[in-house]
Amino acid sequence: MGMTMTQKILANGAGLEKVEAGQLIMAKLNLVLGNDITSPVAIHEMEKFTSKGVFDKDKIALVPDHFVPNKDIKSAEHCKCVRQFAAKNDITNYFEVGEMGIEHALLPEKGLTVPGDVIIGADSHTCTYGAVGAFSTGVGSTDMAAGMATGEAWFKVPSAIKFNLTGKPAKWISGKDIILHIIGLIGVDGALYRSMEFVGDGIQYLSMDDRFTIANMAIEAGGKNGIFPVDDKTIAYLKEHTKREYKVFEADADAVYDEEYTIELDKLKPTVSFPHLPENTHTIDEIDEIKIDQVVIGSCTNGRLDDMRIAADILKGRHVAKGMRCIVIPATQQIYLQCMEEGLLKTFIEAGCVVSTPTCGPCLGGYMGILAEGERCVSTTNRNFVGRMGHINSEIYLASPAVAAASAITGKIAGPEEL
Repeated sequence: MGMTMTQKILANGAGLEKVEAGQLIMAKLNLVLGNDITSPVAIHEMEKFTSKGVFDKDKIALVPDHFVPNKDIKSAEHCKCVRQFAAKNDITNYFEVGEMGIEHALLPEKGLTVPGDVIIGADSHTCTYGAVGAFSTGVGSTDMAAGMATGEAWFKVPSAIKFNLTGKPAKWISGKDIILHIIGLIGVDGALYRSMEFVGDGIQYLSMDDRFTIANMAIEAGGKNGIFPVDDKTIAYLKEHTKREYKVFEADADAVYDEEYTIELDKLKPTVSFPHLPENTHTIDEIDEIKIDQVVIGSCTNGRLDDMRIAADILKGRHVAKGMRCIVIPATQQIYLQCMEEGLLKTFIEAGCVVSTPTCGPCLGGYMGILAEGERCVSTTNRNFVGRMGHINSEIYLASPAVAAASAITGKIAGPEEL
């Protein structure tokens, strides 16, 4: 009985020839990640340890991004805690304001995530890095503390679900539509503690940004991780972003999967997730008129350069609806700079949008886009739980950058074909 991609990576990290689903292992870590919300908890836990230092200053990444630039005294204190810890331990990959970005866009951009890595992060969307063929998963702050101190973490080896992606998606269909379709198909607990492994001839048509989006939202189906095989696009991306050596793992031909699904990409339509769960999906042609108050284009899910280009393509020469608030958030400083060089920022501003420094702010109801009672938002973020972006009586509709931009123009949920 063979192993899946994820199982092979975990076996390698644990120094074992073979692992099986359900097995408990200790694996060496290639990267431990924390942000300005989760890191202070981990840092305070480490103060209780006998050993006060970190296992490797080069294998820890601290990215203040949720409330950065600081919105209030509490957030400033959190960032100060992280800043002081980074200085004390000479952390190589600490990203201060001006260098920072949204963590799950920033780390691949900086070349810190490569195939074969075992990565944990005190943020649930750490599963993003499966797009480059790494095993990455979110953990609690106490596990982050132990990981920073020892360089190891324990795992229960997950079983897996195989998703065969076939065909070529239509023009406006992106990674966001694909993962929303999958979550709608299997539900928010459909992959609970299982690896979501994406294969098939359709992958060749997905950009790396599409893959990051899909892997990012594996957690919204309950997945332990999401992962893609390494192909020519992955290798080209790695050549551009890193000089690190890496090891590619492929699933065995006789690998065991709990379930298999075939997703025909050429048949997908723009998909929107209605309140208050990501699984509550509807295709754009099924939606009656739903007026909205705000649009957010950004986040660790959809704040990358492809997302900015798609949104700008739709907004160019048009203007957001009267009374509409449209907030655009490039996910990193590099993406922001590229948007400036390509004239995308000009397009956004001329269309009546506001452009923010990189931040997670509105996604978690932190700042830069809080919703009042009764307001509706179309957002390219990853969660639409009750009260997620503000008042408990507000509503969040998850969508792709194309749908979000079209909705900003029309003042209601709309697809780009409706313009």
